[in-house]
Amino acid sequence: MAVGARSGHDEPDKRAGGAFGDDTTGDDVTGDQQANPPGGGAPGDGDGGDEAAGGSGRTPKKQRSFWKELPLLVGIALVLALLIKTFLVQAFSIPSESMMNTLQKGDRVLVDKLTPWFGSEPERGEVVVFHDPGGWLEGQTAPTPNVVQKFLSFIGLMPSAEEKDLIKRVIAVGGDTVSCKEGGKVVLNGVPLDESSYLYPGSVPCQDSFGPIKVPENRIWVMGDNRQNSLDSRFHQQLPGGGTVSNDEVVGRAVVIAWPVTRWATLPVPEIFDNPALNKAMSAAPLAAAGLAGALPLVLWRRKKLAVRHTAEQ
Repeated sequence: MAVGARSGHDEPDKRAGGAFGDDTTGDDVTGDQQANPPGGGAPGDGDGGDEAAGGSGRTPKKQRSFWKELPLLVGIALVLALLIKTFLVQAFSIPSESMMNTLQKGDRVLVDKLTPWFGSEPERGEVVVFHDPGGWLEGQTAPTPNVVQKFLSFIGLMPSAEEKDLIKRVIAVGGDTVSCKEGGKVVLNGVPLDESSYLYPGSVPCQDSFGPIKVPENRIWVMGDNRQNSLDSRFHQQLPGGGTVSNDEVVGRAVVIAWPVTRWATLPVPEIFDNPALNKAMSAAPLAAAGLAGALPLVLWRRKKLAVRHTAEQ
């Protein structure tokens, strides 16, 4: 009686095995589907039933567990961090007071390492990080980092753990002539520099005279902003290079103070280094030398001609 009430008295319900009362799929499909199930099989056929239930006959793939994907994500993040540190930017810690007040001890700066890969060279006024040219850090001991600090500094997530790098401001580049008299201003290519915008308050441009020094090509002359507390190019003139630093030793330009957040600031080039007179003065010396070299043969020829005339008159 229960079967008749569901399927009708005149037509018996057709189900797998021909049994009456088996009601597993009858309520979920239309009459046409009961008569001709998907897949071309008979009602109740195993293949047709699977396609009707699953649509495609295939069970969906189970999503991978987050914990199984985590090591892969961590690995990708470490590789990206290493690539960024190697080719793009790197964090450095300021270990001394030689660049105050521009940079304070404990600041973290981000250094642009990308542009040197495209042939960019240090320019006047930039704050740069460079490797010890040899002997600049002699006798100074750096704190010994632990294994975690070494690893994080290796991939660039912490400042350099080796602490064998220095940070100073570029004052002169290859071809420039720089000098300073005690208590006076630094003179670059004959132009006195007004450094008041970045020198440590109360600091004089130089407490001891130096120069004039002609900076060799592909080298730079660097000085700290805290002139009375900076062992810069002035104090290493007895070393190879005469106190200058090779461009190849430069890691990159410090572009921003990243930490602490209360000290966040960019590190632009001071306006005094945009003075066109610096380039004119630098180019005037080679022109004068070229003019002298060109005039010398003419002077010798004229003297020889006068000597011949004087001999003929006698």
